[in-house]
Amino acid sequence: MLDELGGGSRARRALGAIGWLLLATLGGSCVSAVKESNAAPPERRAASASYDHRGWGYLIEKLVADGVDRRRVERTFADPRIEPFTGLDFGLRPREPKSLYSGFAKPSSVALARRCHAEHAATLAEAERIYGVPASVIAAIIHIESGCGRNTGSEVVLYRLARLAMANEPANLQRNIERHAFIGGSFDPEIAQLTRERAQYLEDTFYPEVLATFQLADRLDIDPLGIRGSGSGAFGMPQFLPRSYLSYGVDGNGDGRISLYDPDDAIHSCANYLASHGWRPGLSRAERRQVIWHYNRSDAYIDAVLQLSAHLDGAPVVQTAARKSPPKKPTKTAVARKPASKPTAKTKTAAKGKAPVKKASPKQPSKAKTRTAQAAN
Repeated sequence: MLDELGGGSRARRALGAIGWLLLATLGGSCVSAVKESNAAPPERRAASASYDHRGWGYLIEKLVADGVDRRRVERTFADPRIEPFTGLDFGLRPREPKSLYSGFAKPSSVALARRCHAEHAATLAEAERIYGVPASVIAAIIHIESGCGRNTGSEVVLYRLARLAMANEPANLQRNIERHAFIGGSFDPEIAQLTRERAQYLEDTFYPEVLATFQLADRLDIDPLGIRGSGSGAFGMPQFLPRSYLSYGVDGNGDGRISLYDPDDAIHSCANYLASHGWRPGLSRAERRQVIWHYNRSDAYIDAVLQLSAHLDGAPVVQTAARKSPPKKPTKTAVARKPASKPTAKTKTAAKGKAPVKKASPKQPSKAKTRTAQAAN
């Protein structure tokens, strides 16, 4: 690498020596390759040299091209809080299962959501008045996202976002094409194209969030590695991504700063986000779903938010007895007969293949085990 060789004329002399050595052994074709390398524009040589930054070179060059100071970016990605990039395996059609959110309809979860709603009732009512978003919807989102602020995450947000932004890095893309498109020894070009599209989508979605993390750190005058959140790179009570913070964050308590860990700021910011994406009074259920889709593109998530908000508005949590497994039938046992002797009363009973079985009355399961929550829309 040019950096390792010392840069400038020293690097060119070293490359020239390597070129003549290759010429002596392999022929003139290598000379043209060396000349082409030396003739490459400086920015290309710099990009090539940066690929040894613990695997983050591709991302570093994009950030530098977008105006982030090179020394700052390189120092950040050399920090031990950022692990080396060794690859990102991604799926082609990810979908969140309904089971991921089923627990939010249980009585214990609804009770916690109601407590959150009651604790922040004044702020929720104020946000509803200003933005037109029901307090129950805001409370449901904050409860599902972070347990009303009890679990905002402890991951380094920048690292998590950066990994996703590296999906389209050439070597990583090629590895994922090989994972997905080579099936049974044959290559599927359609799946390869789907892989490219998915990698491009991940880069287009998460690279701007990486850039926004540096911008957010500048605005708040903090270390970009000091922002902690979920494994998906979201943070605070409403679990915003950095761009959402920059675009929709609101100073709800008027203290001159926006902190998504402060309930007033978090509630107003969440309401502002939904209003900015089209929420207004009188929306149909389908229109409400469309707005929440911007918050999390998951049908299971949208169902959970609307279901929980209905409970917070007074819809009952219907409980039913859990199904019991049918009792097992007693197994038949074979009994050998003695052919030479006459059967007695006891052997007649045994010859039928049924030993006397004393029936036990089934145990009554506890109420806690037999009651489950059902959705009430």
